Order: sequence, then C-alpha cells, then structure tokens
Amino acid sequence: MGNLYITDVVKHLLIINILVYLGTQLLGEPDTATQQALITGELTDLDAWGRLKFAVFYPTSEFFRPFQVVTYMFMHGNLTHIFFNMYALYMFGTAVESVWGPKRFLFYYLFTGFGALALQMIVQTIEFNNGAPAWAENVPMLGASGAVFGILAAYGMQFPNSVVSLLFPPVSLKAKYFVLIYAAIEVGLGLSPFQTGVAHFAHVGGALFGFLLIWYWRKRGERLY
Repeated sequence: MGNLYITDVVKHLLIINILVYLGTQLLGEPDTATQQALITGELTDLDAWGRLKFAVFYPTSEFFRPFQVVTYMFMHGNLTHIFFNMYALYMFGTAVESVWGPKRFLFYYLFTGFGALALQMIVQTIEFNNGAPAWAENVPMLGASGAVFGILAAYGMQFPNSVVSLLFPPVSLKAKYFVLIYAAIEVGLGLSPFQTGVAHFAHVGGALFGFLLIWYWRKRGERLY
C-alpha cells in the first residue's frame, strides 16, 4: 500500500482545523435556552456563547469582534461538518497546491475564506434592509466551507476535464461541470426557504471570489502550473 500524499499547506490547515475543533470543545456550547436568550438580546455576555464566540457575527451585533473574521473559518459545527470539509480540502486542495505551490495556495485559501464572509454579509445587509428581523444579526456563522468551495472552484478551473466520482448520487462528472452544478444548487438553496441556518451564499462567495482571483491571475499572464 502506497504512502498517503499530502502537500504542506493542506497538511497544516488540516491540523489547525482539527486542533481548533477539539480545543474549543473544552469551552462548551450554550444550551438551547441560553442560545435563544443570546440571539434575542436578553443575554449579552459574549463568553456565554462558549466556543461559538469564535464564530463570526454580523458587524452590528454586540457579539461581533474583529478576530472572528479569521477564527470563523477554522470553526466547525460538528464532526460531520468538519469531516466533509477536511476531506474535500485534502482531495482537491492537495492537487491544486501541487501545481500552484504553497504561498499562492495559502493566499488563495484565505482570500476565498474572506470573500465567502464578504458575500454572506452583503446578502445579510440586503435582507435586513428588506425586513429581516434584527435578532438575526446575533446568529453566528462558522466553518471552512467558503474556503473549501474556493478550492473546488480552483480545481474545476485548473483540472476542468478530470473526472469527479460521487458516492451520492453515484455519478461521475468532469470537474468543470461538477463545480458549476454544485454552485447552482447552492444559489438555489440560498434563495429558497429550505435549509435555513446554512450560509449558502458564503459557499457561493468562496467559489466566486476564487474564480475572480484566478481570472485576474490569468489576465496578468501569470503561470498557474
């Protein structure tokens, strides 16, 4: 059996995400009643959020802190959340980092993580201006999914004709079609009343900012292989 191949930045991102997940478990999470009190503003102590204080809140929330802009993308809700994000980071990120190199890959990863947050905040601002309840600013967002979607976009653009085989549904698609279909589904879910509580536009933001950055690099004539 061959050795498991993994690139340096992907390896360190995996370690950081896993350590943050395990480490913050020690801080615990508020129970349902406490979360409700925090969201509605009856309770205003940031520490009462436990580990979720490292998620990111809307900038006008009294729970927002600047450090959350960075820490949110290394937080995860549960084991399923972190498993699928880290699996995708390994599967697709290793291939991208192999051709880009560590510095470009790390910059891209963080850029798409920030881009994911930016688009989600823009969408929330539009929602607030159109009658969304004010307490929604106190609902935290967390996860590496935006940056991971950026990696998916990079893989689709770098290796457009490679075949991605899915377990569910059991189909195989070229990477360029896989990324486009996945992004379309996320936009659809973001605009629908289904799966509320999932930051679909953060996922789209990661892919969109990733696409724009790669387009910019290519326009400048930079070699990405």
